[in-house]
Amino acid sequence: MPEARAIFRKRHRLSKNEDYRAVFDAKCRKSRGALTVFARPNDLGHARLGLSVSRKVGSAVRRAYIKRRLREAFRLMSEETRGGYDFVVTVRKHPPEKLDAYCGWLGGCIAALDREWNKRRTDG
Repeated sequence: MPEARAIFRKRHRLSKNEDYRAVFDAKCRKSRGALTVFARPNDLGHARLGLSVSRKVGSAVRRAYIKRRLREAFRLMSEETRGGYDFVVTVRKHPPEKLDAYCGWLGGCIAALDREWNKRRTDG
């Protein structure tokens, strides 16, 4: 039986400005490596990803490379992400890394943000 593939579909993307603004306004963020990840729960039952990579990071080629790696890391981790969250990833200037580095950074941030939101829910 073929293995089920995790696919990064359009429904897994943040595309509207108000969605980005809502995530930033939730004021819940964690940083690892060159990434800062903002999060906010959604009611969709699956996670969505938005990327913000400034021109300060580098040329269009470098920014596209970094965005491809981040989308792939998110796609690989989508099975592990419990519940529905909207994530916005901002990137600081750094030399492009291998996929494993982005998976580690993104995974660490997502786990910490999940703990933070669970703490906020129980505290009331």
